[in-house]
Amino acid sequence: MSKTKRQRYSAEFKAKVSLDAIKGEQTISELGSRYGLHPNMIANWKRQAIENLAETFSSKAERVRTLDDHQIKDLHAKIGQLTVERDFLAKAFGR
Repeated sequence: MSKTKRQRYSAEFKAKVSLDAIKGEQTISELGSRYGLHPNMIANWKRQAIENLAETFSSKAERVRTLDDHQIKDLHAKIGQLTVERDFLAKAFGR
């Protein structure tokens, strides 16, 4: 039994394929047969490209602020989780 490795595609290749899909000159099925890819993969790349298009034109400060907001949200969730665990253990040990 042979192990097959997953094919990795470069960002440039993904951009090229998704741009062709966005142009709409060929169907996704035609692009799939042209590049040897499954149409679902092309559709996902196209969706990701469209969703992240605004980030291309945003300033670096906006991107950093968005990342900071996301990180702050994650840290607040972790603080809440640790607080609940601490309170539970305090009650369990009779403090």
